[in-house]
Amino acid sequence: MTSKVRVRIAPSPTGFVHIGNLRTILYNYLFAKHNEGAFIVRIEDTDRSRYVKGAVENLLKVLEWAGIEYDEGPFMQNSKLIEIGEYGPYFQSKRLEIYNEHINQLLDSGKAYYCFCSKERLDNLREEQKKKKLPPKYDKFCRDLSRKEIEEKLRYKEPYVIRFKMPDDKEVVINDIIHGAITINTKDLDDYVLIKSDKYPTYHFANVVDDHLMKITHVMRGDEWISSTPKHVILYDSFGWNLPAFAHLPQLVNKQKKKLSKRESDVAVHDFINAGYLNDALLNFISLLGWNSGSDQEIFTKNELIKQFDLERVHKASAVFDKEKLDWFNNYYIKQLNLDNFFEMAVPYLEAAELILQRKKDFEIIDTKEKISSAQLKQIVELEQPRIKKLSDLPAALEYFFKKDIVIEPKILLWKKNTKDSTIKHLKSLKNFISQIDDEDFLADKLEDETKKFIQDNSYENGDILWPMRVGLSGRQASPGPFEIAAALGKDKTIQRLEHAISLL
Repeated sequence: MTSKVRVRIAPSPTGFVHIGNLRTILYNYLFAKHNEGAFIVRIEDTDRSRYVKGAVENLLKVLEWAGIEYDEGPFMQNSKLIEIGEYGPYFQSKRLEIYNEHINQLLDSGKAYYCFCSKERLDNLREEQKKKKLPPKYDKFCRDLSRKEIEEKLRYKEPYVIRFKMPDDKEVVINDIIHGAITINTKDLDDYVLIKSDKYPTYHFANVVDDHLMKITHVMRGDEWISSTPKHVILYDSFGWNLPAFAHLPQLVNKQKKKLSKRESDVAVHDFINAGYLNDALLNFISLLGWNSGSDQEIFTKNELIKQFDLERVHKASAVFDKEKLDWFNNYYIKQLNLDNFFEMAVPYLEAAELILQRKKDFEIIDTKEKISSAQLKQIVELEQPRIKKLSDLPAALEYFFKKDIVIEPKILLWKKNTKDSTIKHLKSLKNFISQIDDEDFLADKLEDETKKFIQDNSYENGDILWPMRVGLSGRQASPGPFEIAAALGKDKTIQRLEHAISLL
């Protein structure tokens, strides 16, 4: 075994990358970089019946979005997939000759055998075992066929699979970095399939051959693979190969402690991307799903994660995927963006919601056909930067800026025990006051100073003025401050909206 750390991810292109995949990818990446090793991407595409078109491209786009760089494997170049690395091909479907060579070694040494059992026979066997409450296992019916019987069946082209000849009574010990020593006896293991009837290898066979030939030193994957690992260990032993180190990562569960379900929640990474979660936030969040640094630190840069990551601090217990915590991380990272970057990220969401259209350098408000400059739009967008949890929240949060008529429930204009008449009086007084402010002074901080002086001079309570002002401008009880909204709307729109609020009362 080479001394240089070499790790791999080996996803099947049977669906798009989900959050559990991304956590496994991240841990492999961090471990490789921490140890100055190599990180390899291999595509395990031997299950042709479940192949999903675009799944490989989705994986590579997610890696690019996350800023996770790898050393070998398939890469997108000019919209085409190319392979880079000295241990390829990196698609298992291109490695069939390699698997044929290795399966023949096992057949010749008597460690694998042809199985000609029909699907009907195997189904009946499983039913019988189920009735007797026995574990489902192949009954080794074809294990001792003579050479003559095998040659005859092959001559008549009977369908077959090739199975591993599991030793009868042998203790298998797996020294897992996370879970410690795991022992199992081969009498509890099946004569599992190595080559399927379509002549493609199973995962169990191909991944062992590939990991050996690609000099993989550490296999990090989800702990659902623990039960399969003894099969892999025995197969390594059958070839006389050294084992890689195994580290089985804790599974991700929801707050009800149930395994994350593709059916019940959005677990595809592209759903999180589309919702407007930042890559730094998502990676920081999932890095802590099963690992901790041994300190109270929660916010990590990628370089800090690389420096501190080690497998000894990965937990055995399942990790809870807490969406509220993810939202907290995302809000934190959104607040760290400079305004230009935030604005650039925000605009596509407002366009997708059909609130604005880009017109060369400036924009048009779709509902009112008004022109709005980039500077004005930036001022509006900035109001929600400290508040939103994800970028897709922006259209709903800012919609009232882009509508001709905002909907206001009249009763929410009333502050505490104020009546309609007193609220009308306060709003009219506010409108008259605002009408006298010069356009160049219509800035949030100046508005705040002048309005508070106006409130004091007239012996009003703050809530008498500021509450109906906020609701009248936004139609909402929860929003940015009324001075910031007024400044972003501009003087004319502010007056129009106050007049509309008065008319409702």
